[in-house]
Amino acid sequence: MSKIKNAFAGGKAFIAFITCGDPDLETTGAAVRAAVQNGADLIELGIPFSDPTAEGPVIQGANIRALRGGVTTDRIFEFVKQLRADISVPLVFMTYANVVFSRGAERFIAACGEIGIDGLILPDLPFEEKEEFQPLCRKYDVDLISLVAPTSASRIAMIAREAEGFLYIVSSLGVTGERREITTDLASMIRVVRQHTEIPCAIGFGISTPEQAEKMADLSDGVIVGSAIVRILEKYGKDAPERIGEYVRSMKGAIEHM
Repeated sequence: MSKIKNAFAGGKAFIAFITCGDPDLETTGAAVRAAVQNGADLIELGIPFSDPTAEGPVIQGANIRALRGGVTTDRIFEFVKQLRADISVPLVFMTYANVVFSRGAERFIAACGEIGIDGLILPDLPFEEKEEFQPLCRKYDVDLISLVAPTSASRIAMIAREAEGFLYIVSSLGVTGERREITTDLASMIRVVRQHTEIPCAIGFGISTPEQAEKMADLSDGVIVGSAIVRILEKYGKDAPERIGEYVRSMKGAIEHM
């Protein structure tokens, strides 16, 4: 039974993305705790990769800093095990297929199940190739989370019908990063999603202000914020967690009354 639905049980969900190991795992842990204490309902933990194709410059920079700092997948698994001692909200890994393959898919996904990772997002995994991982994810009770983008068009219904955990709605074409304006016709995309699944959907890519969060939450079941949080980490380093807490509180406050 998916635990991810718990993130959406209390209303609109706020999902925070944090790159593991930027600037170090101790700061990552403090940032996660600050986010959860201030209203984050689900945490996406980025496992750094040398070629993060879906990421804009902000999260690319975080990947580079984390890798230079010596973070490894093994260290991240051990870190999550410790995090689970006091963090109970759903946790999801966001990474790339090569990271999973290099460890061995079964070994990676089995370890996810053991340490309390509830879902896996692989933005470079085409929907048509998800059978590479789906049976293993089901075996170890880890939701393989699908994405739909403005380019998904006629495939949206098919992807929605087979969605697990939550459906990640990509708001805009291009890579991650803050955007002044989101102009995609998301209402039409979400209308198709609603016709084909009861799985909650959350919108990510480009959301950085409370006003944007409110607008996106009005359309969907939750919002995902990454680059704006990673930018705080880039600017303040080890002193970032307190500021991340303040930021998450403002974002959650914008959507929790809906």
